[in-house]
Amino acid sequence: MEMSRRKFVAVAGGCAALGLKGLFLGAAEDEREVERAVTLCICGATPGGLAAAISAARHGSTVVVVEPAGQIGGLLTSGLSWSDFRTFESLSGVFQDFADRVEQYYVERYGADSEQVTACFRGTHGEPHVNKRVLEEMLSEHNGIRVVLQHTLADVELSDLSGLERIERVIFTPNTGGGTLKIEAHMFIDATYEGDLLAQAGVDYHVGREGRQQFGESLAGDEQGRADAQVQGYNYRYVLTDMPENRVMCQQPAGYDREDFVGVLQHLGPGGIEETISGGHRGIFRTHLPLLPNRKADVNDTPHAPVRLSMPDINDEYPDGDPATRLRIVGQHGYYHQGLLYFIQNDDQVPKAVQRQARQWGFCKDEFAENNHLPPLLYIREARRMIGQHVFTEHDTQAVEGDIRSPLQRTSIGIGDYTLNCHGTGREGSRYEGRHVGEFYKSTAPFQLPFGMLISTTHANLLVPVACSASHVGFSAIRLEPTWAALGQAAGLAAHLAANKGVPVQEVDVEKLQELLNGDGAKTIYVTDVEPDDPEFAAVQYFGVRGAFHGLRNPAEQDPPQAELIYGQYIKARPWHEAELEKPITASLAQRWLALVSSAVTVPAELNSDRAADSLVTRGAFLKRLYEAIK
Repeated sequence: MEMSRRKFVAVAGGCAALGLKGLFLGAAEDEREVERAVTLCICGATPGGLAAAISAARHGSTVVVVEPAGQIGGLLTSGLSWSDFRTFESLSGVFQDFADRVEQYYVERYGADSEQVTACFRGTHGEPHVNKRVLEEMLSEHNGIRVVLQHTLADVELSDLSGLERIERVIFTPNTGGGTLKIEAHMFIDATYEGDLLAQAGVDYHVGREGRQQFGESLAGDEQGRADAQVQGYNYRYVLTDMPENRVMCQQPAGYDREDFVGVLQHLGPGGIEETISGGHRGIFRTHLPLLPNRKADVNDTPHAPVRLSMPDINDEYPDGDPATRLRIVGQHGYYHQGLLYFIQNDDQVPKAVQRQARQWGFCKDEFAENNHLPPLLYIREARRMIGQHVFTEHDTQAVEGDIRSPLQRTSIGIGDYTLNCHGTGREGSRYEGRHVGEFYKSTAPFQLPFGMLISTTHANLLVPVACSASHVGFSAIRLEPTWAALGQAAGLAAHLAANKGVPVQEVDVEKLQELLNGDGAKTIYVTDVEPDDPEFAAVQYFGVRGAFHGLRNPAEQDPPQAELIYGQYIKARPWHEAELEKPITASLAQRWLALVSSAVTVPAELNSDRAADSLVTRGAFLKRLYEAIK
């Protein structure tokens, strides 16, 4: 594969202090060269980028976040309100804080027993404008964070550092034209969905599907297992409502041509699609159910439906595309989505029953008012993926033989819990008489995210939490805002540690990073019955990444119970992932856990495996005391 590698001239000299008095700087303000370095520059105000900023600033770093769009939050504030995860127990850290605040907003505004509080699903299903408000509030609490909106990455200047390349400056241009913004920082984070900074800096990356042989993944490649350049389909996440007082009806898109949409007629009516805006899998505009607060629907592509919103057949040029190419592709999506909805709601040939149902829905007056109530961002499910120290693959998501858990990652800096999920990478046939190819769905075990996913082997001061190091198949399970936020939180803290120590990111003390992440309420292993506010949390996380809970349950000896469904994709805590700290410690388990401790540590006599078992010490008491002896 051809890599986007470039040569740059290093820039010597210092830089002046970037003022951090106001939170936001827009493109209309005076542009100037930054004269002194900040600790961290983050490209992309996605949830991953914002989590990185908050994490680093919490520990004292000064941070500048630069975003090409006119608002922060990525897809969380652009229509994707049904956050993708399987269990609440997989959420933690900055994302959990965000969700708690969203829920509290609805409690304070509508009351604890209100429909809105129920609908927000513990804060993970907030309205876009509420999500934006909460994220802005979280940023404003840290004086060291500055956000620059409507500035696009233009260039990168590199130098050499003992065989590693080092980013010295990143140069941005305002979207309104004129001037430049040059930021020099000790550390840089690429938090864009596209991986634009890593590509500009010359980091190796991949676009498309690997072949089946490359990593031995069962879902890799085309039907013959061959590699290609196809990426997962994109679509807009419309936010619709059936509340007349808040409803704005869909208008014709610019350049509308009825003939572009007549092909959908063959699918509408009795025996076909009777509800085009539907919570089921026979509609076109799939409304996630239950609805969001205040009767809003997060609309998504409908897997396996005869007519789809996602358009995987036109996306392949997007990741490496120039601005004009990307704008064309984004425009094609917008035209198709809006034109299709307008056609169904207004064309005389649409069956009246179908049309009546569709016309109950419209855009929301109180969402995206500055963009004609349309989401400002396209849902980029996958673009570039860095080739880093650890390439996350299908194997990292599957339970190992003889265990209920996924493979142990001793350098884990976060966790995820979602299926391997691809909406398709291509299409056979026409828009209305075809099918998606490259679509797959496969169950996973909750998984850990190793530190090597965030860093390259070639660049000393760059971390990449969004376009991170993963195969196409592996990426399909982590391309979710809660998981990206977990990776972002770890990247921000790792950047802080590397800057403070003056070392390359490859030399960050991962054990120290894990300790600080756990102290900030972030999980590094999936344990369902010990949360960050529990006194044993630090001990459980510490020993968990060392294998304390792997192999305790063997599904070959006894079938595990099925997880209980909440609704949709969401389930209750995964069975057999408990620590069960209230249980008495057995001599064999005590011996096993003691073996995880370095020989340099003096273990208290009362934790001798036989004594612990004889005195009926609980698992929790044993682990906590052992952790205290280490720390």
